[in-house]
Order: sequence, then structure tokens, then C-alpha cells
Amino acid sequence: MENKVLIVDDEPSILKVLSLFLKKEKYSVDNASSISDTYKKLKKNEYSIIFLDINLPDGNSLEYFPKIKDISHNSSIIVMTAQDTMDNAINSMKLGAYDYIDKPINLDGDLLLLVSRAKENYLKNIQIQDLKKDLNNEKINDNKVVGKSASIQRIFKDIGKISTSDHTVLIRGESGTGKELIGKAIHQNSLNSNGPYVQVNITAIPADLLESELFGYEKGAFTGADKKKTGRFEEANNGTILLDEIGDMSVDLQSKLLRVLEEKKFYKLGSQKPTSFNCRIVTSTNKNLEELIDEKKFRDDLFYRLNTISIDLPPLRERKEDIPHLISFFLEKYLDRNGSIKTIDNNAIEALTSYEWPGNIRELENTIKKLSIMSSNSNLSVDDIEEYFPKIFSKSREKESNLNYNLLIENILNKQKSSNNKYKNIIKKVKTTIIESTLIKCKGDRSKAIKELGLVSDEFDVLVKDLKISKELIKSD
Repeated sequence: MENKVLIVDDEPSILKVLSLFLKKEKYSVDNASSISDTYKKLKKNEYSIIFLDINLPDGNSLEYFPKIKDISHNSSIIVMTAQDTMDNAINSMKLGAYDYIDKPINLDGDLLLLVSRAKENYLKNIQIQDLKKDLNNEKINDNKVVGKSASIQRIFKDIGKISTSDHTVLIRGESGTGKELIGKAIHQNSLNSNGPYVQVNITAIPADLLESELFGYEKGAFTGADKKKTGRFEEANNGTILLDEIGDMSVDLQSKLLRVLEEKKFYKLGSQKPTSFNCRIVTSTNKNLEELIDEKKFRDDLFYRLNTISIDLPPLRERKEDIPHLISFFLEKYLDRNGSIKTIDNNAIEALTSYEWPGNIRELENTIKKLSIMSSNSNLSVDDIEEYFPKIFSKSREKESNLNYNLLIENILNKQKSSNNKYKNIIKKVKTTIIESTLIKCKGDRSKAIKELGLVSDEFDVLVKDLKISKELIKSD
């Protein structure tokens, strides 16, 4: 079945030429010249690849594409047309085509590569079919904190320890590290988990409206206040409130917040009667509050009140062992255009792991989401990263290829025994490492290694001999 192809076209010349090309590559080929004939073929056979012309005698195949795709199961469908328009290309990909090519078809290496990848896509679709069935009935928990690193496991333990108390918690970490998820995890594991969870993003609310947003107001409190408004603190009563990005709150409002935290009551705008509340206070920030205190931009007494318990979230670059787990989670969360879960090969995982992720988990999530939607391949590879995220690809390659000479020399110095020839020994070690690394990178190709090192042939041979470079690293010419 994996080498079985169906060509759907009403032009005899296309059927003949494409059939000969595919049969030469050991594919078994069936033909169909109409939509109705296509249905009959698909009900009797399963094909790894379908070449589908758009304009057929009994209709436009894109109008019947969902049904064709449904009865073809796992087939990779390659749309063909002589009308190479933007609409045709976009509609084909939106409907779930594996790829789109225009006629006349070039019978060259690119077509052969396309066929090979389409077949691989078909095989991957089969592999993940059972997994898809299992997961279709499961709701992905969008609020799940993913990670197995020591730092994340320590945070999980901290959440468990504070779950039985109602102390205020300050969550600190760079933007995109998942502070909101930790805030929700604290609520879900607290004694008041059955109560409401209210999240307020300080930066998303204009400063002059923040007070009324937090504490509410009475009807007639100001011009335009034609009805009473319930504040977010009141909404969070008997639950948890997360004040996200607390470092951006104005100093004036910080003073009012401090009184609210100390007295457990507040005054709505326009009210003379205090409103009591009972909820857990969780705050988060991506800023250095100690520096803001020195700059007189944050009250130190409020800081000490909020910082009863502190949770510091590490950036993703410091917990890279969690990246493969996060990738798997996001691939399950963001299905592809066909509602399937994409897989990813080890080389692609290594490339993504070597990247520094300045945007942290949020950047990784958006990257996987785009790859899942945009790539036609069911198994993501380094090629997909290079195509859709060239910056990530180049940065990961740059890091892989760079030698950390400071670390290398420090390592050599630590291993060197006391010697009068320490300098010569270190130089020899460095030369050996550079040549061996280059040979490995060039897969033993002597000519490529010489060119990359900027040496001439005789000079290279002398170094190989003097440094006693293993001949197994060099392929024989």
C-alpha cells in the first residue's frame, strides 16, 4: 500500500507521463479521470499518495475535497492544476492537501523528493492514527505546568507545601515563563480551590481605571457611573486573586493596596461603607522589585507584605531538559489542519533545545503551533524549522558550531599535571580538538576539512601526523 499511487486527471498525456515516471520509481499506479471514478477507486483501495487535478469533467475537485479526503483515510493528496492561481493554492492547503503543484509537471528531482516525503507523511499518518483516536476524546489541560527538571519539581513541592496556608505569594520570572499557570496551580491546590479564581493584568488596564477595576464603584460615584460596579477583589471573595505584573502598579495605588492587604477591607469609589473580603493574594512580576524600591518606584513595605512566600521561575534556557516534554505537550495541544497530532524527529528536537528561547515557554508554544499548522509533513524535521523559523535554525546551528575556547582551555588547565611544557601541551591539545572536531563535522571528508581549516594539503598531513590524529576519522579517498 505504501507504494500505491492514484492519479486523478482527465488528460491522457498527464496520466501516461506521470504513470511512467512513478512506475520507474517502483510505484504501483492506478488512474481515474473523474470524481465519480475517484470515489470508486478509493472505496476499493488505499493509496499512499493521490495526485488530484482540480478541473475534472464532473466538477471542481476542491468542492468535493472533504469527501475525497474522508474516504482516502491517510493518503497524502497532492493537488495539480494548469490554473496556477493564488486562490487555488490557498484553498488546496486550507482543505488539507499535502502539497500543490502546477502543470505542466516537471519530472525532476524535486518531484521525486516531493513523492518521497508524501509517502513518508502517509506512513506517519498511519503510525499516529491510534494515538489520535485515544486523544480525540481527551481534553488537553491548557493550565498544565509541564516539566521534569529539578527546578520545576522543586516548585511543584513548594506549591504543595503552601497549599494549606493562605499566605500571600510572589511569583517572579521573565516574561513567558508561565507565571500565570503557577498562580492557577496555587489556587487549584489551595483550601479555597472551590472558590473563584480572578486574574488581573495590571499592564492591560489604564492606570486611571485600575482602582475602580480592583475595588469597584457605586452608582453616581463619577460622571458616567450610571450603575454599580463590582470590583475584582469582591469577585475573588473566598477564592484567589492574581495581580499579574504588580511591578507596573503606580505608587499611589500601591499605598491603597497596602492598606487593603492589612485591613482585609476596601472602599468602593463613592462609598462610605467598607467592603470586607477574604481571598488569597498572589502577585507576579517580571521586574526586579528591589531595583524599583531603590528607584523609589515600588514601596518597600508593600514588597515585604507581598513577599511572604516567593516562587522564582527559571527561564527556559536554564531548564532545557524540559523542552522535549513541552514540545510533545504543545504538539498534542495544537493539532494540524487535518486534526492530527504531528510527530517530530530527534534532530529537530536537538535544534530546538539548543536555541536560547528569549521569549521562554510562550515563544516555544507559538513556534510549535505554527509548525503544526503550516508544515505539510506529519513528522516535523530540521527542514521545517529552517523554512518557517530561519532565525531559530541559524541561532541553533551557530551555537552548535561554536567552540567555547575559554571552557576548553580551563578544562585542559585543570587536567594538566605540573609540567615545564604546559604551554606547548595546551597548544597541542587545542590544535587536536580543532582538527578532530572539523573532521567529525565534515564526516571525514579530508578535502572539506582542509578547506574549512584554511590549510594546504601538506600542512594538514603534517599536523595529522604530529598530533597523532586517528586515521579512522578520515575517509579514504
